[in-house]
Amino acid sequence: MDVNQPLALLGGLTPAQFMRRHWQKKPLLIRNAVPGLQALTRQDMTDLAERDDVESRLIVHKKQGWQLKRGPFTRRAIPPFKQPDWTLLVQGVDLHDEGVHALLQQFRFVPDARLDDVMISYASDGGGVGPHFDSYDVFLLQARGQRRWRIGAQQDLTLQEGVPLKILANFQPEEEFLLNPGDMLYLPPRYAHDGVAVGECMTYSIGFRAPQRQDVARDLLQRIAEEAEDETLYKDPRQPAAEHPALVPAALQDFAQDAVARALKDPRQIARALGEYLTEPKAQVWFDESPEAADQAEAHWPPAAGVVLDGRSRLLYDAHHIFANGESWRAAGRDAALLRRLADERALDARALKGASDDARGLLLSWLESGWLRLR
Repeated sequence: MDVNQPLALLGGLTPAQFMRRHWQKKPLLIRNAVPGLQALTRQDMTDLAERDDVESRLIVHKKQGWQLKRGPFTRRAIPPFKQPDWTLLVQGVDLHDEGVHALLQQFRFVPDARLDDVMISYASDGGGVGPHFDSYDVFLLQARGQRRWRIGAQQDLTLQEGVPLKILANFQPEEEFLLNPGDMLYLPPRYAHDGVAVGECMTYSIGFRAPQRQDVARDLLQRIAEEAEDETLYKDPRQPAAEHPALVPAALQDFAQDAVARALKDPRQIARALGEYLTEPKAQVWFDESPEAADQAEAHWPPAAGVVLDGRSRLLYDAHHIFANGESWRAAGRDAALLRRLADERALDARALKGASDDARGLLLSWLESGWLRLR
């Protein structure tokens, strides 16, 4: 991607300018960011909400308060479209719709390791989820109808008590915008906002991953420990008779500290575990195996039309590894260059595949068989 090319998506800013001026710093309103957007329909949304492999929520605001229900939903469980003040939220739509997946690719000026998913909000007139804040960056793209946004950089993030949603107790808006189809609003983390549908409307939320430090530490330590091959046993031949049997021996504490230090000694182990963590598929994701595609590709290598990553596949790399869907491989030289190109472009043509070594070809064929990769 040319990060110095102005984009209509960013209101004429280049990706480099946007990241420098706005990313995690201040909001940006972009009129007509995605002109002619082909949004999903009501039927698309209700069909997705019926599936048990799709995360969905229904939020209704009544006089007596807020109601939250979790899917999957039958069509009869969703309120009539003419009933005001309700919202259907469907998470990870990019995993299930090629058009939404293609839209998400336009935001790859942010590293893939930070890209999360596209959530779609379908709301009847007056629908919304109340004033709140997100712990991550978000682009709010209006797909159908209109939505009125009020935003503010308030410091008081106290939440209301006794409600099923994280709603701000003392919302203090500073600006107000009415978004039309194609308009988009960027908000940095923890920026208070409240969006209310004006008539029937649909909003795409392009969200980003912001893992907590404790979550990263817990997952990485577990992965590193599982790969550890040091089976050294604790020994204490000089342990004297215990006058205080419940006291943890200092030598055992030293042994434990040394065990952790040894596991973390190699920085490449941490890098490997991080890459696996970042590419781990979500709980609702599974792949359809395709041994036929692998057999076809092996018999006629390279495939004439090339290969493309399945939309659900996560593929990243660092200086020494390739990471795919929670697994890792060491890679160097020509093979590393080929796989890095696949990660960046999410596709390879026949000419590029022709240069694959036997090892790289075997890996790609295994990904075809697993459904991680598809023939074009």
